Parts: sequence; structure tokens; C-alpha cells
Amino acid sequence: MAKTPSYTCTACGATHTKWSGRCDACGAWNTITEAETLSRTPGKSGLGTARGRTLELSDLGRDEVPPPRTASGIDELDRVLGGGLVEASAILVGGDPGIGKSTLLLQAAASFARTGLDTIYVSGEEASAQVRMRARRLGLADAPVRLAADTNLRDILTTLDTERPKLAIIDSIQTMWLDSVEAAPGSVSQVRAAAHELTAFAKRRGISVIMVGHVTKDGQIAGPRVVEHMVDTVLYFEGERGHQFRILRAVKNRFGPSDEIGVFEMTGAGLSEVANPSALFLGARETQSPGSVVFAGIEGTRPVLVELQALVAPSPHSQARRTVVGWDGSRLAMILAVLEARCAIPFAGLDVYLNVAGGLKISEPAADLAVAAALLSAREDVTLPPETVVFGEISLSGGLRPATQTENRLKEAQKLGFTAAIAPTGGKAAAQKGITLQRAADLTTFVGDFFGAG
Repeated sequence: MAKTPSYTCTACGATHTKWSGRCDACGAWNTITEAETLSRTPGKSGLGTARGRTLELSDLGRDEVPPPRTASGIDELDRVLGGGLVEASAILVGGDPGIGKSTLLLQAAASFARTGLDTIYVSGEEASAQVRMRARRLGLADAPVRLAADTNLRDILTTLDTERPKLAIIDSIQTMWLDSVEAAPGSVSQVRAAAHELTAFAKRRGISVIMVGHVTKDGQIAGPRVVEHMVDTVLYFEGERGHQFRILRAVKNRFGPSDEIGVFEMTGAGLSEVANPSALFLGARETQSPGSVVFAGIEGTRPVLVELQALVAPSPHSQARRTVVGWDGSRLAMILAVLEARCAIPFAGLDVYLNVAGGLKISEPAADLAVAAALLSAREDVTLPPETVVFGEISLSGGLRPATQTENRLKEAQKLGFTAAIAPTGGKAAAQKGITLQRAADLTTFVGDFFGAG
């Protein structure tokens, strides 16, 4: 083996063949450092002189006992995890600063510990006294959670190997550092190495590990994306600072469904579960307001009803404004273009504002028809019947495509007192008692039937 120089960007992890002052991948300055790599001598076999052991192979039909799970007692957390905490799993939790990640995990640690699961909480951001202060405020001071405050990962792993808990919570992965890696804490190299060591330790010792990850301004977990590939489960803790609601969303889960959500409410005593988020999201809804439409959505396996609010007003500027909160801005631009091209309803010279009430972020294409209804309601100053829910996907041709799980959406709407639903033609849905389903074949028909235009 011969050593050859390699250069890595500490900001994004990109590799380079030579040093330069600026990274071509991310544009950061003075972040490229040299790292030595091993290259094989030409002419040598890929196996070299040493041979590894032969792996034991098995077929897909082999019967195995599913991994044991431990329920925390926090139903919303257990739902997102797929039914509880799996033994020897590695979980990464990300979220904006101050959104409540540490509060959530301290409550989870206390809840797991009270069920008999030996739990150690390691804080790299706060002193032990600060964590105890939060625990007293949350009423968790009597929970049998063992606490430590350190950032040296070698010492932390030695402690965990000696104590052998069932659950270890590391807050946060960006503060951990390994003395074998010549980089600052929080750098790409340190985060990658720390995540690898913790994940390997979890599998080797049968200890479940939950790691907190910081996020960038784009909302992605800071550090290399390889960290998300290493772990078993990736959770994002979302919410708007001005709202009390918090959403725990699974974007990856090897032991349960992805895109499952748990809903919490931030109170003075910490995070409380929201058993019926639809009722809470619609609690302060103004039923006779133009631009207000209720969307019947699906988040993971859970039907959720949420209010979409739109405002359309003449723009005082040469370029009209498009502002979106809780939805994809490019998707809004597409809906506006389809309305103008297929239905001859222009939005030029008009400012458009769209908001998902309650702080929920929606990515489901089935919200297209509800967004179009909210925009038309605001533009034409026409109020849809307040007891109506809307859902369906809009294509670029102006056609409407049915949404999945229509029956579950209708059941949730009927449970909350809605009596009518507007959805695209087609799809499989059994008639729901107490709710009238109105169909629309395309966007032009929808606009003509419900807004008298098109």
C-alpha cells in the first residue's frame, strides 16, 4: 500500500485531487484540508495476500423473531417510531434551534426510564445543572435517568460500555469529538466519525442510541448525508416559532412506516400530546371567510384535516409577490399557471399569499385542488360551504387525479362534522354515511360548478 494525498472539504465533505482555496462543490473558502488515503500498488490482486472469513448465508424465507420493542408511554412518539423503541437501533433527531428537541428527548428519556428501561442522557451542549433545571421545570426530577455532560466520544463510549444501559441519548452529535480525527468538533469529518462510532457501538452492544442533529438554514441535518444513511431512523421535529404546535415526522424508518407524524403542543410544562390534531388545527377557523378551505390530507397512516388560507390582492409593485408558508412555493406557481392557461383565470398583477394554518407543513400532491379552491375563493370573494372538505391532485393538462385513501379522508371529515367533500372523478371510495361526495372531472368543470367561472 502506498500513501497518496487526498483533499476533503470540511464544510460539505467533497473530495478534491489537489488543494485550492475555494471548494468547487459548496463555494466555501479555506475549508479544504489534506487527508492521507491508501492506494494499492499496481499489479497486486484486489484480495491481496490476506483472505477474510466466509460469510454465513441464509434464504429469505427463514423464520426469525422480530426485534423487541419498548413503548415509551408517549403515544405520539411511539407512533412515529413504528410502535416503540427497537433494541440496538440508532435514531437521529433533527430540528431548528429552540424548537424543543432537547425538551422532547428529556421527556422521552424520563418516560422510558419510568417503564424500567435503563437510560443515560449525555449532554454536550449544557451543563448537568442546566439539564436538571429543565427537568424540574418539566416535573421530571424524580425520573430514574442517569445524566452526564461531556463531549469526548471516547470517554462517553467507555462509560456506556461499562454501565451497559438499554438507551443512550446524545445531545448533540455536532458537539462530539474524537481525538483520532484531526478536525474541529462539528466539522464533516468529526460528525461522520462520531455517527459511525455510535451506530456501530449500538449494534455491537445491543444499546439503543438516540442522537440529536443540528440543521442548516435549508432545514437539512448539518453534516454529511452519509450520517442519515448510517442510522436506522431519521426524525425531524418541525414547527413555526409563532405556533404552539410541533410535528415529529419520520423521514426514514427501517422498523416502521416513513412519513408518519406525531403532533405535540408546546406548553409551559413542556410538550403535551395532541390525540386529535385535526380538531386542534381547525379549532380557531373562521367558517365564513373567503380564501379559507379545509383540506383532508394523509400524513403517514393518519388522516389530518387542516385549513388552507389564501389572500389575493392587487399588487402595488411591478412584480407581484408570491408568499407561501407550509407548502411548496414551486407547486403554488404551477397551480397558478394551470389556472391561467387552462381556465383563463389570470393572476398577473395580483399578490398571492398562501398559509397552512397551525404550522403544519404539507407536501402531499392531493392538496392541489384545495389550494386552487382557496385561491379562487379569495380572488372571486366567494365562500365555499364551511362544512366542505376538498382534496385532489391537479395535472398540467388541467385534469384532476384521485387521491389515495379517499375513504380514510372521508371518515375523518365525517367524524369532525363535515357533511360534504369535493374530489376528482375516479378512485375507489365506499359511500360514507353522513357525507356527500361531489366529483369533478377536470379543473375547468370544478371552477365552473363551484365558482361560476371558466
